[in-house]
Amino acid sequence: MTFESHEAYFATLAPEVREQLERIQQTVERRVPGAKRCISYQMPAFRQRRVFFYFAAFKKHIGVYPPVTADAALMTETARYRGPKGNLSFPLNEELPLELIGRLAEALAAQYAS
Repeated sequence: MTFESHEAYFATLAPEVREQLERIQQTVERRVPGAKRCISYQMPAFRQRRVFFYFAAFKKHIGVYPPVTADAALMTETARYRGPKGNLSFPLNEELPLELIGRLAEALAAQYAS
């Protein structure tokens, strides 16, 4: 399936999952002024000079990509969510840590600014 927008992607999801992704979208837009919505690798994403933040829904979690590699403290704080490649998985059966996701978006925007 090919998506033209975040909304087209969200429309394919169950309402409770759609709401979680919309909350992530709002958080990123609030924390990273000037971030533009886009679709990349068939996932909702945000770009400035280049794509710096991807997020997607899966059966049991919400994934956030790519991994933060330039902020050691944030890497430690997100350790419980990190998979083998460093990507983050937020379980759907837990409260979404939006404040943490906002800081991740800021860190990723800075990491990919150059």
